[in-house]
Amino acid sequence: MQPITRFLCACALAVTSPLALAANSADTQARQQWHEAIENGYKAFSTATADLAGTARTYCEAPTEEGRKLLEAAWLDAFLAWQRVRFVDFGPVENDNLSWQFQFWPDPKNLVARKAAYLLGNGEPITPAVISQSGVAVQGFPMLEYLLFDQQLNAGDNALPAAPTCALLTNIARHLKSNSAGLTAGWQAFRPHYLETVQYRGTTIRAGMAALEILEERRLAQPMGLRGNAKRNPYITDAWRSGNSLMAVEATIYGLHTLFLPGFATLLEAKNEADLADRIRSQFDEVQQNFPGAHMPMTTALNEEEPFRVLQSLYVDVSQLSTLVSDQAAVALGVARGFNSSDGD
Repeated sequence: MQPITRFLCACALAVTSPLALAANSADTQARQQWHEAIENGYKAFSTATADLAGTARTYCEAPTEEGRKLLEAAWLDAFLAWQRVRFVDFGPVENDNLSWQFQFWPDPKNLVARKAAYLLGNGEPITPAVISQSGVAVQGFPMLEYLLFDQQLNAGDNALPAAPTCALLTNIARHLKSNSAGLTAGWQAFRPHYLETVQYRGTTIRAGMAALEILEERRLAQPMGLRGNAKRNPYITDAWRSGNSLMAVEATIYGLHTLFLPGFATLLEAKNEADLADRIRSQFDEVQQNFPGAHMPMTTALNEEEPFRVLQSLYVDVSQLSTLVSDQAAVALGVARGFNSSDGD
């Protein structure tokens, strides 16, 4: 290499190295922020499922009306804690189909109800082994929601606190507790690999993008009749039996806001995209301002004029947030949309 060539290369390295170092530093900082935030989310989820398992056991041992209310509240607390971390579709949650074990959705064939009818009607004892062997439609929050809130079940002989139904309830709650504790431990052990693997920058960003896309398209647009056959249908939402579909949407937005956005904003600001980061923060705030006005059953939101306008406003704001994140910020960070293995889970 000629001396002048070496000189020019050295000058180029002197100019670009600080930029490269800054980018690497921001990537590392973002992954540290994400790992810690997600760990906190998983810990809260594990605590909530432990509370749910204890409350289920207490109710079934000594059923009271007050105990039933506490049980329903504990189910909702744990379910919403899951919604806050639901966007994480990589890492330990991929093991043994954990995300599907937590929430089997969508369920177009009403498999949850069919599985419940079989288990409650076959006369066989319902044990932890039965739950482990019965598949994802049995093992998570939708089955517990069915036992607690399904009108037909609760009008029949198997309504809680019937012994078979309590056995199913308590064993599923115990299964959730075990799985969430394992997920938390798995995420903690995953830390070195996550922090040392640069590809998790893009993986985490794509997880946030996918969560917003699922929220916009499958959890809002389809039930609203904006996709498919253009008919409004509350029964394709998650948590329709308990009337908590929109509270679940809020929890997902909250989780993305608190667990995903800080690391995402770190990357944007390192790319001199601080204005875009601020616009995304503002749009998250705009979406959350739709609540508590949207704290209503999806059937109400779809069937009454004024509530539907609230839902339309929520949908528009979520759509705008998705555009900012996926079509502007991700592009600025050089991250393309990818296949999402948990689409619709």
